[in-house]
Amino acid sequence: MRNLLMTVCYDGTNYYGFQTQPGGNTVQDCIEEAIKGLTGETIKIHGSGRTDAGVHARQQPFHFITSSSIPLERWRMALNGRLPADIRIVDASEVSLEFHSRRSAKRKTYRYTINGNRVPDVFWRNYQVHHPGRLDTDAMRQGLGYLVGTHDFTSFASRHSTKASHVRTIYEATLEVDTSPVYSGSNEQGIIHIMLTGNGFLQHMVRIIVGTLLEVGEGKRKPEDMKAILEAVDRKAAGPTAESKGLMLWSVEYDAIEMEGTNLSN
Repeated sequence: MRNLLMTVCYDGTNYYGFQTQPGGNTVQDCIEEAIKGLTGETIKIHGSGRTDAGVHARQQPFHFITSSSIPLERWRMALNGRLPADIRIVDASEVSLEFHSRRSAKRKTYRYTINGNRVPDVFWRNYQVHHPGRLDTDAMRQGLGYLVGTHDFTSFASRHSTKASHVRTIYEATLEVDTSPVYSGSNEQGIIHIMLTGNGFLQHMVRIIVGTLLEVGEGKRKPEDMKAILEAVDRKAAGPTAESKGLMLWSVEYDAIEMEGTNLSN
């Protein structure tokens, strides 16, 4: 038996998220079907985490156990030939049988993108949330600062969250604005990227944080309100859940020791 670790990138526009759902049409369903078509095995893959419907992934690891003897270097091309064009395996490696893509993950980074220009970008419309109203990005950046550290994020979690603990650690929280001419003309806000890196995230956590930050940017809340929202430990204290299409799982990191012996494909 072999434990294969792969990294997938996907445009989540047409899917109900990564993880298998009763209604079907998920990224996991497509990958498992491709594996079955390649090896004949009915396999359950294990992702590094879930993504909501419409959310994208630049790098999402998953692993699975297989008895197939197909050489490692053939997996990527063989699976991509069986996957839809909006899902692509970008890397494949073999890891120890003890490795688990979710439990072994140490750091995850999400990026949320807001188009602050007056006209939405036709070509990036599925990956950006359009917000033409003026935003105070300095205030939003200050608000983000209150989230760094270890906190109970109940206020920023879905009411449907089933996690036993809502305590998570945010290592980095940044906001950058791209005002390059390719994105914006005179008097345009540009493209706003919010990056959050932590040891784990709760259901809808990033989207609720962004929805609340947008209220800060609009002047409806003060940056320091983020601290009070955290301390309330109450979902009703935070803002709305931002649209899913602006969210992308950016990267997942593991300890080098846990990855020892991994044979990365070229």
